[in-house]
Amino acid sequence: MASDASTPAPTTDNEPAKLAGDEPPSAEIQAKVASYTVLDREGQPHQYSSLYSGAEAAPRTLVVFIRHFFCGSCKEYIEVLSKTITPELLSQLSTSASVVVVGCGDPGLIDIYAKETGCQFPIYADPSRKLYKQLGLVSSLALGEKPEYIQKSMKQIVAESFWKTLKQLPSGLALKGGDSRQNGGEFLYEASPEGGEERRVVWCHRMQNTRDHTEVAALAKILERQG
Repeated sequence: MASDASTPAPTTDNEPAKLAGDEPPSAEIQAKVASYTVLDREGQPHQYSSLYSGAEAAPRTLVVFIRHFFCGSCKEYIEVLSKTITPELLSQLSTSASVVVVGCGDPGLIDIYAKETGCQFPIYADPSRKLYKQLGLVSSLALGEKPEYIQKSMKQIVAESFWKTLKQLPSGLALKGGDSRQNGGEFLYEASPEGGEERRVVWCHRMQNTRDHTEVAALAKILERQG
């Protein structure tokens, strides 16, 4: 029987899934990555599905995949996100939600990243980038247009990223921020209409360049609309 062209072919852990634009990952891919491992700030492993499901999870969870931990553009994005979509705002939505951040670098950089960005949300690391690949996130150094969430000049962002890297030379983490080609995206998980603890992706966006996170104001509207 010929396969359905709209259904992504099965992939290996190291082979990126081929998904068009902002198409949600298939049920097969979502089930596959649910058991993948992410690392917390202490380097302890957690099943990816524990970030957005379980008895204590919010009805909806926005998982924000950033680029490497030294990326100045993503740093500005998380700063704006943390100031705008606060835990208080999330709790007041018609359907409460939570936010989780995932980076592709070493978990030893999580505490530093949280302090520098003022991030109020849990941060995890996927240094293997297995999640990024299976969720169809793009690898590209294309710059793209300057978004609203970036206020600094490109020269300033590059200089600050370089300085942050140099500061980690004594710790041995200078080369462990993550792949600079890897872009991120945003995935909104929501409880299944059938009830229970299962969550599924109801909306997503994959960055097509290094400055292509969903604008924070748009994210706020999406969270309210989905609720």
